Amino acid sequence: MQARHLFAALAATFSLSAAQAHMPFLLPSVFDVQPESTISVDAGFAEKLFLSEVQFGDTPFSVTTPSGTTLPFGDVHQFKTRTVAEQKLPDEKGTYRLSTGPRLGAIFRSWEVNGKTTVVRDPQAAMPEGGVMKLHYQSVSVSEAYVTAGAPTPTKPYGKGLEIVPSTHPSDVFAAERFNFAVHFDGKPLADHKVSIYRSPMDLQGQNSVDELSTDAQGDISWTPSKPGIYMALVRHRAPAPEGAAAPTYGYNYTLTFRVLAQ
Repeated sequence: MQARHLFAALAATFSLSAAQAHMPFLLPSVFDVQPESTISVDAGFAEKLFLSEVQFGDTPFSVTTPSGTTLPFGDVHQFKTRTVAEQKLPDEKGTYRLSTGPRLGAIFRSWEVNGKTTVVRDPQAAMPEGGVMKLHYQSVSVSEAYVTAGAPTPTKPYGKGLEIVPSTHPSDVFAAERFNFAVHFDGKPLADHKVSIYRSPMDLQGQNSVDELSTDAQGDISWTPSKPGIYMALVRHRAPAPEGAAAPTYGYNYTLTFRVLAQ
């Protein structure tokens, strides 16, 4: 099978398994902060937006300050169903980027025998004789949010891994106005790539809504939220894993939590 056809087959299998997976998230306690205040975040994995069922895990939670300095969260607590982290901000006004850092997750394999596909995460499970490996990947999850002290200041992309790169400032997103952003992988735009944008019910108990979008040929999206509220954009992408990784493919998951303001 030619490489592009094989990768297309892997993409279809990955999309199926990803659709059934929990969503990673990071939710700040507030989006408007004060210099020298303490920021608190919840992080985890959820089937229903922000109702965490699994802790995010031991990752390098960080805060990037308006001046570009990256600080580790000083107080991180792992619970069974969620992770809670706190960090005192410096005496700086502007926009802060909050990140969970990358979390290496489970390793999945998928094989086909006599037309039947089996998906396993047990590393000891052996593929039956005559089986054809369809997918072998490890998940890599990063969740982020932006908060601002005073007036918003420009944000910069990392240029590494999967990320959403806002054109509209993420602290200045309003209902009935366009929110423009791009999807990048290792600093390059991802064209015709799926993005899911979820809106949280305010009581956190009802059903969240979701808009399914795709980037254009330049990797950009222009989306207009109809209502104020707390939203999360989810992007998934697969790519060859680096040399020495536990699986040949990484399944990247990136989420950005943001607030939409009323007019």
